[in-house]
Amino acid sequence: MTNALVSIQIIPKTPNGEDTIPYIDEAIKMIIDSGVKYQVNPLETTMEGELSNLLVIIEKMNNRMVELGCPSIISQVKIYFKPKGVSMEQLTEKYR
Repeated sequence: MTNALVSIQIIPKTPNGEDTIPYIDEAIKMIIDSGVKYQVNPLETTMEGELSNLLVIIEKMNNRMVELGCPSIISQVKIYFKPKGVSMEQLTEKYR
């Protein structure tokens, strides 16, 4: 059951001060490859799914940044948890 919406903004410190966009693209690819429902927005990406699974994806994203040589990463995370179920559409339908 989908019980959480998690928004993540990942801010990697790049190895040599290069542009972060290719690293962020790689982080978003981790979300895409996970198979969860997601929405990319200008400043963060929102995922929909089981909270424990979404937190594992965030951990994998951070680990991937380390694999790419980032010495540190800031992950700003927002969590909306509703045990009886939640979806992005439910929260935004009145605006569409």
